[in-house]
Amino acid sequence: MKNKAEVVIIGGGISGCSIAYNLAKKGIKDIVVLEKSYICSGSTGRCGAGVRMQWGTEMNCKIAKKSIEFYENANEILEYERDVEFKQKGYLLVADTDHEVEQFKKNIEVQHSCGIPSTMLSLKEAKEIVPYLNTDILKGAAYCEKDGFLNPFHTTDAFYRAANRLGAKFYTFTEATGIKVEKGRVTGVETNKGFISTNIVVNATNGYSKSICNMVGLDVPIYSERHQILVTEPVEPMQDPMVMSFGLNFYIQQSPEGTFIMGRGDENEPKDLRVTSSWQFLEEMAKTIDVVLPPISKLRVIRQWAGLYNMTPDKQPIYDEAESAKGFYIALGFSGHGFMFGPITGIAMSEMILKEKPTIDVSMLNLNRFKTGKMLLEPSVV
Repeated sequence: MKNKAEVVIIGGGISGCSIAYNLAKKGIKDIVVLEKSYICSGSTGRCGAGVRMQWGTEMNCKIAKKSIEFYENANEILEYERDVEFKQKGYLLVADTDHEVEQFKKNIEVQHSCGIPSTMLSLKEAKEIVPYLNTDILKGAAYCEKDGFLNPFHTTDAFYRAANRLGAKFYTFTEATGIKVEKGRVTGVETNKGFISTNIVVNATNGYSKSICNMVGLDVPIYSERHQILVTEPVEPMQDPMVMSFGLNFYIQQSPEGTFIMGRGDENEPKDLRVTSSWQFLEEMAKTIDVVLPPISKLRVIRQWAGLYNMTPDKQPIYDEAESAKGFYIALGFSGHGFMFGPITGIAMSEMILKEKPTIDVSMLNLNRFKTGKMLLEPSVV
């Protein structure tokens, strides 16, 4: 293993691999990526794989739109010999209250200002898209045909391979155990395999990011929360778009293989690093689907798993450099949409590190906003 690097990135998921690729593409050759397990072993490999532009804040809309535009051409840009399997089947958002319908209308105003082709739908129009949707319990819907899903393992692998070709070094099963700071500046990273001297460290560890921040004495108002997913037996094609509800707190997508992948939020989930599965999730998920999409509730479950959301108070990410430890950069707190934002995370962090003009001005997503109160809550999170 190398004992010196220009940049050390901690985390081998979509964020870390995208940051490595973008730095390497800009000529930084001496890049090391540390992953304590294998590439895509954490939250990226456990996510629901959906990507959408339908958000409620302008910043999230801009980041999502640019990221999806990248994903549309990811195979070519990253020179990937396989396929990231991006399918733009749309997202159908359903509302079960009048209040949520009004929120959809506000969201769409923001989305249209960002050039996102979303639209409000009548319940009749929603049922035409998903015929077995139980519209009797719903009040309205919103839709964007440009939203979709892609394979998180292939996508991360595409960034990994592209960064590797450009000279980035990846060390798997290599855990960062400490970060050395001298006179307010990062000077290196201690690992289970030795010390790496560096002046730039990027924390891209999602669920584990708070413990990495603690290594430099940086207090970040984030916490990790378990989110569970299940997958059913495969059946014939029944549903094109991802169906999602913030009020009913679920999402469900049929994969190209015919299985249904679904998940739900639960404010009572553990606020720690557990990624165990629970019977309660299965029961609540089944109850919800039985009401909203009755035919799907008859399918057999073949497996379930869990991953971590890394949550911030405003449910928007943090892109910043620590004031107290110069050279320590953070890309964290994605609140469940780190995979969606992967391309722009890499672009934004590389521009920040290299002091370049930003493609998207993400300065409002700084760490200090939680002290000043200059936050804008993202309303559209399951």
